[in-house]
Amino acid sequence: MISMTIVAVGNLKEKFSVDAQNEYLKRLSAFCKITVVETKEFNELKNVDLIKEREGEEILKHLSGFPILLDVKGEEMSSEELAKNIEKLTLSHSSLTFVIGGSYGVSEKVKNACKQKISFSKMTFPHNLFRIMLLEQIYRAFTIINGKSYHK
Repeated sequence: MISMTIVAVGNLKEKFSVDAQNEYLKRLSAFCKITVVETKEFNELKNVDLIKEREGEEILKHLSGFPILLDVKGEEMSSEELAKNIEKLTLSHSSLTFVIGGSYGVSEKVKNACKQKISFSKMTFPHNLFRIMLLEQIYRAFTIINGKSYHK
């Protein structure tokens, strides 16, 4: 069974976000071993470069397997393309790590450490909502891969 990790800067604060995350983690447990790692935000530092550097140091501690950065400048994919991408990657890697940076983005070190960059849109989303969207798309990808009726 493939292992997946989502490394996200900051934590979920709203109950509805926590509930949604838990629901998708439960659904995904049928297809993979998945964990969410929340790293510290450093917004109190006020210097954007320093914030990205410190947050990046925390992210880098948790990268393993094949790291994928969620980045507005990454490759856009349909749900079907994401499913094919995940399916292909799981043939050669035992684990995938998805990275959601902080509100100022990620450091160059994190960008360089990630082997793939994926964009969901040119739009900006709140990090708590985006985490749920990522979990949903990973779940959708596994239902596509496994021929389940969830994806239409």
